[in-house]
Amino acid sequence: MRLTLRQLDVMVAIARAGSTTEAGRQLSLSQSAVSAALAELELQLGTRVFDRVGKRVVLNDSGRLLLPRALALLDQIREVETLFVDGAAALRVSASTTIGNYLMPAVLGAYQRLWPQAEFQLEVSNTQDVIKAVADYEVDIGFIEGACHHDELEVCPWVTDRLVVVAAPTHALAKEHATLAQLGAARWILREPGSGTRETVEALLLPHVQRFGSTMHLGNSEAIKHAVAEQLGVSCLPLRVVQDLLTTGRLVCVDTPLPILERTLYRIHPKRKVFSPPLQRFIDHCDSWREAAA
Repeated sequence: MRLTLRQLDVMVAIARAGSTTEAGRQLSLSQSAVSAALAELELQLGTRVFDRVGKRVVLNDSGRLLLPRALALLDQIREVETLFVDGAAALRVSASTTIGNYLMPAVLGAYQRLWPQAEFQLEVSNTQDVIKAVADYEVDIGFIEGACHHDELEVCPWVTDRLVVVAAPTHALAKEHATLAQLGAARWILREPGSGTRETVEALLLPHVQRFGSTMHLGNSEAIKHAVAEQLGVSCLPLRVVQDLLTTGRLVCVDTPLPILERTLYRIHPKRKVFSPPLQRFIDHCDSWREAAA
């Protein structure tokens, strides 16, 4: 068998783009060169990896079997290319919204003070998008605040995060000890479906309050906390997110019969991932930062 990295690179590009023409544009290759590389790959394998649907190509069962292995091989080659560049490799990090906005700046800042030549590409999105980016080897490592059940990913507990129920000081629930029935009847301002914070809040609260009276969905925690401060409803958010408005008195923690609300934030990477020295050093730094921040 004479498979080449170019053939695998072309196969991955086609799988992502959905067409040989677009894959060629992304790889700066002609459409005919892409088609030829794909044909040679399928000849070497003795099977097709794509189904042709009109002008589109779609991964078949063989292609779906090959794709994660091709991604892992190509990722290892990128690691080899930077293996001996001490501290200068550009690490690709993806973090869910709360982690990306409130934890990663401190983590990356502390790391760069130790390794001034280090470079980062930080992507911030919701938990499901981070999981997809890590599984597709689009980033080197991910940090999420929700559940992950992807078979190809290793999930490692990282940081414990405390959540609190907050309201404006003039809100009815802020003026007395709130009952579970009152919490269940309140208007809640929550993150969008797919957010790790949203999933955690539902898992922590619904067993106690049974339901949310009504909900408003906003796309990030900053918008939510300011909406709560404007008396649009109540919410449950990480303490580190609302600490500034608690300090200034624009928000207060609601006195509830709920237990202490905590969640675990996770670090994820592909199970087949080969850690380069810079990536391993960054992971060790993240673990040390966690212990210092505890």
